[in-house]
Amino acid sequence: MKNYVELVNFAAPGGRCDITPVFASALGFQRLIDDLLAPFEGASIQTVAGIDALGFILGTAAALKLGVGFVPVRKAGKLPDRCDSRRFVDYTGQDKGLELGLGAVAPGSRVLVVDDWIETGAQMRAAIALVEGQGGVVVGVCAFNIDDSDRTHGLMESYACHSILRNCAAP
Repeated sequence: MKNYVELVNFAAPGGRCDITPVFASALGFQRLIDDLLAPFEGASIQTVAGIDALGFILGTAAALKLGVGFVPVRKAGKLPDRCDSRRFVDYTGQDKGLELGLGAVAPGSRVLVVDDWIETGAQMRAAIALVEGQGGVVVGVCAFNIDDSDRTHGLMESYACHSILRNCAAP
């Protein structure tokens, strides 16, 4: 695997790039996780929080690489137990919600929040609010792609954000 970005489907429908082909390449997937984590070396991350659904895949792999625990941030209505929840309006204009199980994040825990794609930052901000609401300290945000727009600038100014691509543009 020379460059895992070559595996991404840049012609996927819906204006998104499909990164799932990268997961099928063991070496490509490993390099992707290495690249996502590189800016956070030395950040003393204690927990990785991944956002439903592809953030689960990336976040779990990142947690395993770091040797720390993984916390899933679920879509509303998916957790069977008591949870904290946050509402947001997604990139399509729909009202949605995220949930985090009560006590999932230890107070003071240094958390990296992971997703595959940040369009407007609304979903990521909801996930961050859940983590911080439980006393977690967000040390960084990473995603395969972050759209660079007025809607994401506040997020990028407030947190250490890292992505492989910006606006789904092939390098």
